[in-house]
Amino acid sequence: MKPVVHLILFRGVGGKTQLPTKPLREKLLEAGFENVATYINSGNAIVRSRMRRDQVVSTVAAICRKEFDFDKAIFAPTLGEWDELIAANPFPEAAAEAPTTVHAALLDAVPAGENLARLLAVASEGEEIRVIGKVAYLHTPNGFGRSKLAEKFDKWIAVTNTARNWNTVLKLSELGHACGEKP
Repeated sequence: MKPVVHLILFRGVGGKTQLPTKPLREKLLEAGFENVATYINSGNAIVRSRMRRDQVVSTVAAICRKEFDFDKAIFAPTLGEWDELIAANPFPEAAAEAPTTVHAALLDAVPAGENLARLLAVASEGEEIRVIGKVAYLHTPNGFGRSKLAEKFDKWIAVTNTARNWNTVLKLSELGHACGEKP
């Protein structure tokens, strides 16, 4: 099997929950992952591997439980899937003008329509949410931290998710492509 680049996105890193980047990189390399990179101390890593996605996730999860007492959801989209997520962004103008106002949230399942309707009901003027496949795109033009939509999103979407702002989405793509190009 040809090596595949996976973006490893951890749910719930920040505040009290930390995954120290240098030790995480070291443990991922010890586990046999290639071209390991991390991006800021907020739950992002890039690896190349010949393992299937489920093996990548289970290996990373085992490392995180044992080494860092971390036991939250882990998403592992391929670089190709990440490129598709970027291409599908329904808010490209907003992402170009103010990338911190656009977020992409990976979802472990498609959310119920009534959950989306409930979220849209609390959205301020100009705020939007669109779900494409298993990705929710949020546009919060007045700021993510001040948004009722963003505040209620995690609980009301009612599916496990992990979100990144558009700056991070693009940086992870850049790192992923660099990872795939290294021998």
